[in-house]
This record gives sequence, structure tokens and C-alpha cells, in this order.
Amino acid sequence: MRKLVGLICAAIVGLGAPAAATAAELRIVGTGDGIDILSAVGKLYTQRNPQTTIVVPPSIGSGGGIAAVGSGKEILGRIARPLTDAERSQGLVATPFLRLPSAFYVNRSAGVSALTGAQIRAIFSGAVENWREVGGRDLRVRVVRREDADSTLQVLRASMPGWDKLVFTDKSKTAFTTQEGIDTVRVVEGAIGFGPFSNNLPDELAVLRVDGLFPTDDGYPSAVTVAIIHDPKTVTPEALNFISFLSSPEAQDAMRQAGGVPVK
Repeated sequence: MRKLVGLICAAIVGLGAPAAATAAELRIVGTGDGIDILSAVGKLYTQRNPQTTIVVPPSIGSGGGIAAVGSGKEILGRIARPLTDAERSQGLVATPFLRLPSAFYVNRSAGVSALTGAQIRAIFSGAVENWREVGGRDLRVRVVRREDADSTLQVLRASMPGWDKLVFTDKSKTAFTTQEGIDTVRVVEGAIGFGPFSNNLPDELAVLRVDGLFPTDDGYPSAVTVAIIHDPKTVTPEALNFISFLSSPEAQDAMRQAGGVPVK
């Protein structure tokens, strides 16, 4: 009997004990540019702050991130283009933290690793239709482009010679997210695309040198700036703490190791 009473008392004490604290999630939604780099920094933040788990969901685009934060659905967003005057007038605040070189990459079946800027323009315009014309294999070129509003494409049009008036071949395929563009070039023989550079691009892709320069080399002309956005009316202290963490030396070292250039 005494043993039974003891078991009952222990059970009651157990029921009254507080549950172990679980980490709260802080989601950062938006562009696919730099998603792997931000995920790496988020894991580092969680190691330092176990009470918060940083979650970086798949891309919904810069516009999707802006809409989610602007409507109060999400606390933080990620964008790869500047806020418009209308978006800033809604109270949104952007904190740039990362520059990503704009890379051209090909399926390794193409047999090329370096091209001139003029050759790349000829490929995307359709003037070059076979890789053997630029020193590669006898294989049809498959162009993968992005939609006109894409941040990388906008930067290329503003910075790469001849891209301001470039008209894509009508045989090109349009990818609507960074990851879709990468995946398409990865699985399609002879494919070429462009997007933000990362050290974690699939092994099936070869990142091109352009006029002798690799995307991370000094003098490479084109890069996308990624920013975190928040609304001061809904932002939390933990979210502000994470934004501050992005400028810390250890966070910026993590960005460099992943192939990004921290914004100081």
C-alpha cells in the first residue's frame, strides 16, 4: 500500500512539473538568392541562441517576402532587390547583409568552363546554338533564363556589357525561382543558366569564368545584394537580435566561407 501511495504521489508531482522549454521558430521568407548562405548563418545563430531556431523556407520570391512581412503574416523577409518607394512608405525597413556575385553556370556536358562576355551574349540571344561553336562538345545549347523581374537578371542588365538590350532566344526556358533554374540546368544536357553564386552549387554544374574572371575574383562586374526586411510595428526583440548578429565577425566569416561577400 505504501508503495502504491508513493507511485501516485510521484505521478502527481510529474504532472505538475513544467515541460522542458522548446526553441521558438523565427522564419525568414522570400527570395531564393543566398538561401543556403542564410541557412548556414541561421544555424550558427541557433547554436549561440538555443532558444531560437532560424528557419529559412524555400523561395517565394522577393515580392512574396515583402507581401508576407507587409501584411503581418511573417516577422522577417529576405529580398534581392531594393524596396520601392511605395514599399518603404508602408513602413518596411531593409537591412542589406550580403552581396552575391551573379554567376553563369552550365551543365558539365557542355564541355566549357570559360567564355567571353560576347560569347555568353551570343548564346543567350540564340546566335550560338551548339556548344562546338564556342569550343565545347557537339551538343545543342539549351538556354534557361529568368523572368524579367528577377533580381539577378536586373543586375546583369545594369552591369554586364550588352545585357541592357539583350533579347533572349525564343527557344529559352523561363525558370521562376533560383532553385528551379539550378535544377533545370543540372538535369538538362547542354543547358546554361545564371543566378547568384554559391559554393554549394551542384557538382553537375560548372561555373563559368567570364573574360578570365571567376565570380569571386576582384573586378568581376556583377553582384546581387540581399537584405533582411522587417516592419517596426511587428518586429520582435529576437528578430532584431538576429539582424544585429548578421554584422558580427563570425556571421560574416560564415558568409565568406559559403561564397558570399558580407555587406559592411
